[in-house]
Amino acid sequence: MNVDTWFEKNKFKCDSFRDIKNLVKLKKEQKKTISVVIPTLNEEKSVAKVISKVKILQKKKLVDEIIIMDSGSTDRTKEIVKAAGADFYYSKDILKRHKDIKGKGENLWKSLYVANGDIICWIDADIKNIHSRFVYGLVGPLLTKKKLKFTKAFYKRPLKVGEKFAPLGGGRVTELTIRPLFNMYFPLLSGFIQPLSGEYAGKRDLLERIPFFTGYGVETAMLIDIQKKFGLEVCAQVDLKKKIHRNQSLINLSRMSFGILGVFAKRANALGKLILMGKTRKRYRLIEFEDGQYKLKQFNINDKQRPPMITINEYRKKFKKDPKWLYS
Repeated sequence: MNVDTWFEKNKFKCDSFRDIKNLVKLKKEQKKTISVVIPTLNEEKSVAKVISKVKILQKKKLVDEIIIMDSGSTDRTKEIVKAAGADFYYSKDILKRHKDIKGKGENLWKSLYVANGDIICWIDADIKNIHSRFVYGLVGPLLTKKKLKFTKAFYKRPLKVGEKFAPLGGGRVTELTIRPLFNMYFPLLSGFIQPLSGEYAGKRDLLERIPFFTGYGVETAMLIDIQKKFGLEVCAQVDLKKKIHRNQSLINLSRMSFGILGVFAKRANALGKLILMGKTRKRYRLIEFEDGQYKLKQFNINDKQRPPMITINEYRKKFKKDPKWLYS
């Protein structure tokens, strides 16, 4: 399937899946369970509202469990989550033998071990206009289209500038970093409208077979690996209308871009798309303007790769996975 055909055929609107009773019926017929995972780090202001919208779908029997995977919040996130009725886990307490690496990707990887669902749906904890469509819109295609194994969200992302919103101002890292790189080196992925969106869902038999980078590069490598291993035709993207969330500063976006670029370079190099003469750089220098002075600051950014979850002994034991998967 070429990218132009895929873009037209595998693009959906969330409203096409708002018949929750029908989705529940399909879920029962297919004997599937659905887990919603929300990665967090100091999200006391927004996480309760996000959980409340997912709870609506849990009461309607579409969602079977709601899991919060936390990177080590120092605010009241844990208390609020428990009061809201979701399951809370610290990432550092999961699969302790494999140690803990801080990062969103680490939370996603470990949530595959904690969650019990046949379908895993990840959504961000800072969505200000949260609605249950952020879940049913993503799981809907997986229940109604047999060939699909992975869905990715897209939406309008307003950027708040002062007291006003620029309707299409969000997604700056996507437009300035990832889209040019995908077009140049992985053109089959150029049709993803929001490749870095934090909302996506997948079937366990796909997700357990791909590696996860631990930091900002997780979504980039995920798309490359899914397309390489399973093909573009198993992927779809869903219009969730609009997402309003906490916008990052330009400095933070610069650091994010560097981390993503490092992951992209590693993956492109491994696939023969880009030749690296040495190791990818971990040290990142930024220019900041503070107290009337320009300052050169230094950060270490090292996104590590976690192996496919199905290679982890504890995971195979818990989910009774036959080692013969290695030969399939």
